[in-house]
Amino acid sequence: MSKHGAVLSIAAVISMAAAGFAHAAVSPEEAERLGQDLTCVGAERAGNADGSIPEFKGIYVGEVPGWDAEPGTHPIDPYADEKPILVITAQNAQEHADNLTEGQLGMFKQYPDTYKINVYEGHRDFAYPEFVCERAKWNAVNAKLENDGLGVSGLGHNPFPIPQSASEVLWNHQLPYRAYTQDEVRDIASVTPGGGIGWGRSHGRCLAPSNNPDPAERPHTDQGVSAYCTTEVMLPLRERGNTSLNHEPYDWEVADRTAWSYNTGTRRVRLAPGYGYDQPLGGSNGLMTIDEDRLFNGAPDRYNWELIGKKEIFIPANAYKVHSADIAYSDLLTPNHPNPEHLRYELRRVWVVEGTVKPDSRHLYGKRRLFIDEDNWHAVMADNYDSRGELWKHTIVNYYYHPDTSAWQAGASFYHDLNNGGYIGYTLSNERDKGPVLNQGDMSPDMFTPDRLRAMGR
Repeated sequence: MSKHGAVLSIAAVISMAAAGFAHAAVSPEEAERLGQDLTCVGAERAGNADGSIPEFKGIYVGEVPGWDAEPGTHPIDPYADEKPILVITAQNAQEHADNLTEGQLGMFKQYPDTYKINVYEGHRDFAYPEFVCERAKWNAVNAKLENDGLGVSGLGHNPFPIPQSASEVLWNHQLPYRAYTQDEVRDIASVTPGGGIGWGRSHGRCLAPSNNPDPAERPHTDQGVSAYCTTEVMLPLRERGNTSLNHEPYDWEVADRTAWSYNTGTRRVRLAPGYGYDQPLGGSNGLMTIDEDRLFNGAPDRYNWELIGKKEIFIPANAYKVHSADIAYSDLLTPNHPNPEHLRYELRRVWVVEGTVKPDSRHLYGKRRLFIDEDNWHAVMADNYDSRGELWKHTIVNYYYHPDTSAWQAGASFYHDLNNGGYIGYTLSNERDKGPVLNQGDMSPDMFTPDRLRAMGR
């Protein structure tokens, strides 16, 4: 496999990014590329020169071969019979360094005897429904950034399929097309360097009006709230019953994330000002921040964001295997990092966006670098650095296409701490009775109010 690490022909994009936020949309002529040489949400349809990244096919919409799509079914791997075409280890990592991130190279350095990356043949087989494509094309010529990139106006997902700046790429990650309703019990494992596990568990329920799957709907950002979520802590026992409720805005300058918390000790619901950023995530034993769920979420205002470019990187992709109900946590959660035999990587094109903390702001992570899959606009990997600029954490999110949403679903995520040798396994469901229950349409905004939160706590 040849090396493809150079930035890919986007000098014009970078120059526009450097110019700030003047550009808000592309011309109708440029938007006509969507569905042609670009996929309908803006990825390059063609493969790369040597075929190690395949052409986009999009032959399946709303289905995964072999998967019984009963709600809550654990994922079934349509590529279960495939074998790795390349195994990257500490011994050959430098040969492939152009296609690896600093965090991945740090993992090889830290765990030379156990860490490896199994690379499989690439597949780009799954596509979005037509209404998602229509909304993305409308956004291409109509959506725009607001308030120096702190807000966005347009239809509620895939706002910038042909992005012109770091902020536009970041908003694509914040607002991809994904689940409309989600009900999920997530196991959270805090794995010590010696392999001991401290367990957390949370029950998350979310409604995202921005992802309304009714083709007749055109969910616009002027509706104000992009998503409503409640998260109830089930483990550890000392936090059991503590619940948070949050409303996500489309413009962080106009409205903060509105959040409330219910505490079982006081049996009160309180407004939670400033909820997010690097506050501890409930159920994670204090080892994850709220804003690193999905690698980055919430207000982008504490960072200066830069568009590094597009690169070809080995990333988790078509990650069905790691979610199998046949894999026990005792086999998956090995010391220092998850068992590499259960992870699938492919060579993909990713957008690289880097945030550096502003001089007048603070955050645990002085710098964070996001790697965003061009096919679905989800950040799939992140390298996070401390305030001195030293590499601290390497994180991956395993995505898979879900037939109930006709979109990609965030699954098992692993947050590696390269300083202490431990890691967090997040959004695990292998040993739960069900995986996530998606797009059942059984939620409404009136279920996400402080009064409802108070009733849940009784």
